[in-house]
Amino acid sequence: MAPAIVLTEQPRPGTQGERYGFSVIDKETQDPKGNESLVEIQAGAFNHRDLWILKDAYPLPIKPGSVLGSDGVGIVKKGANVGQRVLMNPGCGWDSDPLGPEQDYWILGLLPAVGTFTKELVIETRELAPCPEHLSLAEAAALPLAGLTAYRACFSKANIQSGHNVLVTGIGGGVAMYALQFAVAAGANVYVTSSKQEKISNAVQMGAKGGVNYKDASCMDDLMKLTKGAKIDSIIDGAGGPLYAEFPKILKNGGIMVNYGQTSDKSNKRGIVFTMVHTFGNYELKGSTMGSRREFREMVTFVEKHKIKPLVSEVFKNGFDESAVDKAFDYMR
Repeated sequence: MAPAIVLTEQPRPGTQGERYGFSVIDKETQDPKGNESLVEIQAGAFNHRDLWILKDAYPLPIKPGSVLGSDGVGIVKKGANVGQRVLMNPGCGWDSDPLGPEQDYWILGLLPAVGTFTKELVIETRELAPCPEHLSLAEAAALPLAGLTAYRACFSKANIQSGHNVLVTGIGGGVAMYALQFAVAAGANVYVTSSKQEKISNAVQMGAKGGVNYKDASCMDDLMKLTKGAKIDSIIDGAGGPLYAEFPKILKNGGIMVNYGQTSDKSNKRGIVFTMVHTFGNYELKGSTMGSRREFREMVTFVEKHKIKPLVSEVFKNGFDESAVDKAFDYMR
């Protein structure tokens, strides 16, 4: 038996706007099969997907009884490479096809895939990757889902190269921060958007060339001043929204817009603007979700090579204490 944070039908007391809740229970751990390993989880990381699940705002079927959590790091206790510290690929069922999953695709944290918020996780051995040695437990736990999403968006979709001019929108979000770090490490000139100058300043300290406030009507013109008129090769965006109508002002002919989320549209109904102006510019709009097993391994190797350090905003100890879990969700709310 091992403790686990499990999705429940009833929301937590005192919460508003949430359809589901959680409880900490003991669950039986199955013995791993020949193609599986038993991993003792050392640290798990929250991201906003976990909160969206509680709010019934996640676009996939939500199943109470699911062990939550998509991110984690642990030690192999049974199976191949016993004793090795490993990261778990947050997705299952996508091997290597660059276009998309070859079969049904699941993300850890919703049934039928068991999540990382448990003490013991049985998972297919091929979904594990050696954890880079330079990462702390908290840093390692925070890497998989957001890191994989950013890696695919930057390299498989946008094909970012050294010398490219890249715009990362909504800097401060987890995927956006990884996209910034990855693109800078690849030698690109990276610019960012945010509504807060503090976040832009932090991005500049991390290697961005500069940034603009997306709430300013002149933000795209301001960006062209920062680049001294040089156009943008690719945009990595997780917000969606009306700014897409302005992107032709800044993109090179044939420029790429990669979208991995639409946080500006809470209703999921407005969509993204793509007009004949975009068509005449030969611009490409590419959707990007998570990544394959191959891309996950490539991402981990990239992080190790460039000694990239994930940014951890808060650490909560006593992870299987329900009050600690409540505090973690409150932090994201």
